[in-house]
Amino acid sequence: MKAFLLAAGKGTRLAPLTDSIPKCLVPIAGKPLLSIWIELLETWGIREVLINTHHLADHVTGFIDTLSDGLKISITLAHEETLLGSGGTVLANKHFVEKETDFLIAYADNLTNLNIRAMVSRHMEYKKNNCALTMGLVRVPNPSDCGIAEMDATGIITSFIEKPQRPAGNLANAGIYVASARVFDFFPAPDELNGDDVLDFGYHILPRMTGRMFGYEIKEYLRDIGTIASYEKANREWALQGGGKLQAGKTPR
Repeated sequence: MKAFLLAAGKGTRLAPLTDSIPKCLVPIAGKPLLSIWIELLETWGIREVLINTHHLADHVTGFIDTLSDGLKISITLAHEETLLGSGGTVLANKHFVEKETDFLIAYADNLTNLNIRAMVSRHMEYKKNNCALTMGLVRVPNPSDCGIAEMDATGIITSFIEKPQRPAGNLANAGIYVASARVFDFFPAPDELNGDDVLDFGYHILPRMTGRMFGYEIKEYLRDIGTIASYEKANREWALQGGGKLQAGKTPR
């Protein structure tokens, strides 16, 4: 299986740290976040990954160049002069997965020890019920700041709203998807973006997929490291638990 690892964000909420380090390379307990992601993908058998770059892209390129020749995963870098958005990156690099029936999409500003194989296995079961995408979900204390999904007893996501003013629950988009090739059928045409200059999964694609996507509640550790406070917590938690060796169910946000 191939994967998109979305890593091009500027990380403005992590400034001044990200003034000189791209967000995907900030250290977690002494190890670059991107290194943790690559190891995780390798562990669960991902054979090729495309990583997009933008802010301080030369740092990312330099880091990839220093990795050991013993990597089991092939890495492709896709530079964006202008940020395309999460959906825009996937669409612009559709050729990367043109021969794939299913692929992974993950936001690299999350820190996780997710069992990817278990999530992919659940997606394969959901596909029997016309599923085009399986969304990783986590329960959060701040649902107004997240993309919130409603899910029925069978796992079908019946509603998805990005940063709702009145959240219907606390099941939030974790920024990890297993997608089938049919996901591209739900991408809006440029004239449907209402003037937006990026194509975003949360705002433009996922709301169109209700009834055709399923949810997978993540029980392993997952934290968005997008703010200084969350980043500092991630460092403490990751180090205390032995670099990601956390028990299922321990998913602080």
